[in-house]
Amino acid sequence: MTHRLSYSTSLKPASKPTFAKAWLRVTLGAAALALLAGCASKGEPAYTPKELKSFEATTSIDSVWRESVGDGLGRARYPIEPAREGNTVFAADAQGVVMAFNAQNGNRQWRIDLDTPLSSALNAIAGQLYLGTRNGEVISIDQSDGSVNWRSRVSSEVLAAPQANQQLLIVQSIDGQVTALDRASGAERWVYTSSQPALTLRGSGTPMVIDPVTFVGLANGRLATLDNRSGQPLWEQQIATPRGRSEVERLVDLAGQPVLSPDGRLFVTSYNGRVVALEATQGGVLWETNLSSRHTPVLVGNTLFVITDDSQVVALDASSGQELWRNNDLEDRWLTAPAFADGRLAVGDFEGYLHLIDAREGQIVGRTRIHKSGISLRPVSEGRTLHVQANNGRLQTLEISP
Repeated sequence: MTHRLSYSTSLKPASKPTFAKAWLRVTLGAAALALLAGCASKGEPAYTPKELKSFEATTSIDSVWRESVGDGLGRARYPIEPAREGNTVFAADAQGVVMAFNAQNGNRQWRIDLDTPLSSALNAIAGQLYLGTRNGEVISIDQSDGSVNWRSRVSSEVLAAPQANQQLLIVQSIDGQVTALDRASGAERWVYTSSQPALTLRGSGTPMVIDPVTFVGLANGRLATLDNRSGQPLWEQQIATPRGRSEVERLVDLAGQPVLSPDGRLFVTSYNGRVVALEATQGGVLWETNLSSRHTPVLVGNTLFVITDDSQVVALDASSGQELWRNNDLEDRWLTAPAFADGRLAVGDFEGYLHLIDAREGQIVGRTRIHKSGISLRPVSEGRTLHVQANNGRLQTLEISP
């Protein structure tokens, strides 16, 4: 049985600009933020990426294998993040090519062409591979041979990786709608709809799904917790409040994925807003700190690592929100979301460099270049192994040591 919920939050969307009759969305990347700056001031963007400085490398980065995945992420740099399950790495390009590789040696296991443009990050779980398309399709693929299990339609383009619990696949599309699909068949189970501001970042939050509930970050700055039986919201919390005169200044998207700790704390980032720690069952605020981030943070032990919107790397005490260290050596270099690999944080930048940062002290300890086309996707980590996909489609596997 399908349940359709239309739930509008109490926050009214900002008035729509005269040049937009519908949603105006902006790509996450240098060109996109230049467009935003142009909308606001008709001038050039005000950022200047820091030049890379020499450092004493204490971590070596060795290439294990590399392959080319189709034609890459396209001019829009779709966030088609690769995924790994077991000993297989899955990657795709913006035109619909999906490939599976042996994680140890790079041997190709299969290749398919879905004949439809892809747009979302990949999610590999329990023998299935899930992804979304630009025309609002969600596709389930068998990991063993690349055969398509089912295709299902949602309301609009999907940029965030579909997320699963035991029964459901939760899909958040760029119009703010959240759809629950049956994992086995792709049948629609329920739909949740939220209000959207007139101007949002090009993208959407990625849901955090556990068996009973789904945590959803929205473009209006709110976090909603949905009952997975019906899609009914259980509680909501305003994470970021729109401020400023222009629509650009009022952007408050929750574009990252909430992070849930084993002891029931929920960590949420927001653009033009705060990093907030919440009590997951009721939504009570445990602490907050003023950091703007559109990326998913990483929680390791009791430390939360955040990449800010000006590409500073910040470590916070997860119990109090107190800043432990900050690295601004890579400021304004359009860093990716971080991955954690054997005591280091791994981040890519717009010139295609992969940087390793010591997670305890915050200094850069290793660096290599993947490809000059740049890196906009978060690396995939497994122990000391990193899988990094550049914008042109190059997929490279690296080992770090010691």
